[in-house]
Amino acid sequence: MENKKTDKKAVGYIRVSTSEQALNGISLDNQKYKIETYAKFKDLDLLEIISDEGKSAKNINRDGLQRLIDLATKKQIDAVVVYKLDRLTRRTKDLLYLVEDIFVKNDIAFFSLNENIDTTSATGKFFLTLMGAMAQMERDLVSERTKDALLELTRQQRRLGSPDKVPFGFRLKRRKKAKVTDLVPVPKKLQLVEEMFRLRKKESLESIGNQFSLGKSSVKYILENPIYKPFSFSK
Repeated sequence: MENKKTDKKAVGYIRVSTSEQALNGISLDNQKYKIETYAKFKDLDLLEIISDEGKSAKNINRDGLQRLIDLATKKQIDAVVVYKLDRLTRRTKDLLYLVEDIFVKNDIAFFSLNENIDTTSATGKFFLTLMGAMAQMERDLVSERTKDALLELTRQQRRLGSPDKVPFGFRLKRRKKAKVTDLVPVPKKLQLVEEMFRLRKKESLESIGNQFSLGKSSVKYILENPIYKPFSFSK
């Protein structure tokens, strides 16, 4: 029995890091061939295959991936196809963001060949449910860490009233009908803090500052601030 025409406008995404380029099984050409073959099998209208060559999966700030995200948020595509999940990212947090906030919110089907993920199928929908549960758990963990961070601020006897007292990665939010101000996390900024901690393992304060347009002392202040102790990235 032939597959019914889906009429889904799909985009493939391929990536290879510098260290992986010598591996035939994960080469760009191999990924491209696999995606093209799969698209024909699924009767997907494969518009193009976006490539990030020589790029690692340590973050999602890649030109190709950002273009894919742009196409998705503008609802110019209906499906995304990758050879393996780690072609998108190796970080669970980033994968949750891509699946939950980009693909699901924009009603985009997602296919990952190596893991046999097809979000239009029953097992694929289970995958989405699992990802949703993981995303909720991550939000709950962030909430718990924020409470711990607040306790740390209290221990330091620091006042939550003026912006200059708010640690990078957080913002103040006043409760409605109450003279109470909460410290709430700003996920994208906390990701920058996490990246600073990661870089500090092998780079100087000055080098990190240059990458984030910050002075050496500002980077030192952030990395030594006890407010980040409850977060796993500071360990």
